[in-house]
Amino acid sequence: MAEEGEDQSTKTEDPTPRKLSKAREKGDVPHSREAGTAMMILALLILTVFLMPQVASPLMGVLSRVFETAGTAQIGEGRAGMQDIGQVAGLLSRGILIVLAPVMGLFLLAAVAGVLLQGDIVIAAERIRPKWSKLSPMAGFKRMISPDALVEFLKSVLKVLVVGAVAVWLAYRAVIDIWQSEGFLPEAIAPYFQHYVAVLLAIVAVMAVVVALADTIYKRLRWIAKQRMSVKDVRDEIKEQEGDPLIKAKRMETRRKRSRQRMATAVPEATVILTNPTHYAVALKYEQGEHEAPICTAKGADLMAAQIRKLARDAGVPVIENRPLARKLYEIAEIDEPIPVEHWQAAAEIIRFVFDLRQNIRRQPPAGSSIRED
Repeated sequence: MAEEGEDQSTKTEDPTPRKLSKAREKGDVPHSREAGTAMMILALLILTVFLMPQVASPLMGVLSRVFETAGTAQIGEGRAGMQDIGQVAGLLSRGILIVLAPVMGLFLLAAVAGVLLQGDIVIAAERIRPKWSKLSPMAGFKRMISPDALVEFLKSVLKVLVVGAVAVWLAYRAVIDIWQSEGFLPEAIAPYFQHYVAVLLAIVAVMAVVVALADTIYKRLRWIAKQRMSVKDVRDEIKEQEGDPLIKAKRMETRRKRSRQRMATAVPEATVILTNPTHYAVALKYEQGEHEAPICTAKGADLMAAQIRKLARDAGVPVIENRPLARKLYEIAEIDEPIPVEHWQAAAEIIRFVFDLRQNIRRQPPAGSSIRED
């Protein structure tokens, strides 16, 4: 969340993905308690309508067996008596747990669903780390009178009033129906009140779902608003991610300088320079008995290609124009790595032509190639 007391009037920019990601890493995510409440009410409705009729009879059977055997149970004295009591309690507990297992499973699923439906699930030590600011009475008072606290208070009051009004109305209807009915039997009381409880839970569940949706949207919008950034925050983040422009420019200049120094050393030692004719230049080196295939020692485009050609002329390295080969090698060849095998044959013909030139053997260049004199 935004720091307390921070001027929100300057926070005019939408939060960046990195800002939201850092907030989530700290455990700062929008959370609505109403989603969990709605799922619990839905679980109670399912329990009342579907599970209660299935669970009530087995549960009463377990309790009945306990009461039926209570008069005949043998409880010893001392340690033996404690063991006997433990056995009776164990049988009762196991029976109740087996019968109520679906109920507990239902509420567990409801609790998990209430969390999953909100989307953001994070586990952050930052949330449980002790903070002295949370012990400040002034900070606690500010939280009590904050807009969020006021919304929570009004929401709680409204829920109590609405649910209370619905409960009173249903209770009134239930009593009126009993008074007006004829031949109402005592055994019908439990199903009768189960019906009205189910109606109450259904109405409350609908309201809880509506409130949960509205509260979830409100909490997310409030969270996004508190994560908003100032123009300075955005600039600082860009600098942090990409580095200070001045430092970045210096680093690029250093890399270019090192590249020029390396090129100044590699080009004079090359066997041949391939060009396209002015846009690209690729320096190849091949020594018989030392290299399995020609090695790309330098390459460049436009101004760098011109620099490579100049260095080659100064060092007396042959410059051969072969447009398709130069362009292809510029695109795929890696510095200080052998050229791809599919171009070995074409490069070998050019290098063989260069070796013939060294031995003053004059012949036509390979097809598609020509000697550049400029």
